[in-house]
Amino acid sequence: MKIIDLEPGDARLTADLLPVLLELRPHLTEELFLSVLEEGRGQGLRFTAVYGTDGVCVGAAGWRIVATTSMIRNLYVDDLVTSAAARSAGVGHALLAHLEQHARAARCTALTLDSGTQRTDAHRFYARERMAVTAFSFEKPLL
Repeated sequence: MKIIDLEPGDARLTADLLPVLLELRPHLTEELFLSVLEEGRGQGLRFTAVYGTDGVCVGAAGWRIVATTSMIRNLYVDDLVTSAAARSAGVGHALLAHLEQHARAARCTALTLDSGTQRTDAHRFYARERMAVTAFSFEKPLL
């Protein structure tokens, strides 16, 4: 397994990472993804890819370091996905460990993420990774 932090403009963002990300975010098109990349870059959005021994991308994470009054500084994970074919092979664990290293290096107080209420398999995984449910996330659709 090889974990790579992809830089803005890296062709692997769309060629390798996007197909895996689509398993979690099927509404994305390449055009919309590129738009999010462009706007998100100024907000600290980064992407990390996990490659299997065969060179195929099997995991993806979108993340950023955020300053907030509640946590002061935390690494927030926008997206965390392992391809269906690679689940239960340690990809998610390795990806979270990699992100935790980034968080510690940046002196973050926590690594946080939101997970849809319907994603019970993901919730079990996060619990195994010693992540706690510490808040509720509320949403009011505007469009």
